[in-house]
Amino acid sequence: MRECGKIIKIKAFPFNKKVKLFRVTISTNRTDYIVTNDLSQSLTDVVLHVCKIRWKIEEFAFGILRKHREIKQLTGIESCQCRKARLQRNHIACAMLVWLRLKNLAYKTGQTVYQIKHNLLSNYLIQQLKRPDVYMCLA
Repeated sequence: MRECGKIIKIKAFPFNKKVKLFRVTISTNRTDYIVTNDLSQSLTDVVLHVCKIRWKIEEFAFGILRKHREIKQLTGIESCQCRKARLQRNHIACAMLVWLRLKNLAYKTGQTVYQIKHNLLSNYLIQQLKRPDVYMCLA
């Protein structure tokens, strides 16, 4: 490979498009390859810089998705039965407040948000088994 990259065609690549391949030396015993469909790229340093920026964007997007998954799993945000937009917004806002509180508690205690929720539910269950709020009558 050259400093300016090499144009290649990948056999299984859709639309028979050509791509440009760059070899990047990371250390004395590690070499990475970067492939781009931007054939106008000519310098390895520029391609590496663009990849670093894209990686930061992917890390940011993954962080948002992870938070989205936490909100869904911990707060029941997706189980809103309301039809009116205002009520849906209120439900979402309440779920976000619950998630923020769980995150805050997790940060202060050094636990995960899942551990915090599990402990809250366990403590509630233990308390209800010892002294139930609602007594059941068996006939």
